Amino acid sequence: MPFDYKKEYKEFYMPPKKPVIVTVPPMNYIAVRGEGDPNTADGEYKRSIELLYGVAFTIKMSKKSSHHIDGYFDYVVPPLEGLWRQDGVNGIDYAHKEKFRWISLIRLPDFVTEADVEWAKEEASRKKKADFSKVGFLTYDEGECVQCMHIGSYDDEPATVQLMHEYMEQQGYTLDISDSRLHHEIYLSDARRVTADKLKTVIRHPVK
Repeated sequence: MPFDYKKEYKEFYMPPKKPVIVTVPPMNYIAVRGEGDPNTADGEYKRSIELLYGVAFTIKMSKKSSHHIDGYFDYVVPPLEGLWRQDGVNGIDYAHKEKFRWISLIRLPDFVTEADVEWAKEEASRKKKADFSKVGFLTYDEGECVQCMHIGSYDDEPATVQLMHEYMEQQGYTLDISDSRLHHEIYLSDARRVTADKLKTVIRHPVK
């Protein structure tokens, strides 16, 4: 069986449906940066996802190529994630999605280096006849956070966020969102195949 991140790192990928405080270690990702409403048809956000998965599966299938990655083992590609912010907003204003600045992410296995990502970008560009240059290697050290499993529509997230912030304050923490510590979402469901009321999304906010 391939290594499955959601099972092996359950604390971070499958939290309970009530808020908890966690300390997230540094993790490596492939990332694409952009801005604007993620719901725009054929927009920048949707293109970023195509770029990420193109590189992610090129890395996963490198075992069948001439590119050898030291320490490689078979694994399940982790779910799509997103870091979100809006200028001048301490958190997220869901009513103005056009003002989003975002980083789309897919986590990398620890054995994948920045050089391996550069190889995968070139390989994907060659095979798919497309430009993958926007994909970058990112190490994100998240630290202490409050997180919760949100079940339901993305537009209903504010209620879950409110519960997270109430719990955080009860535990003696304050919100610590900044330009470097961001609203974080992990998308465990495929919105094309799951009804909005059953979507599973991990929501994570930095605290201090």
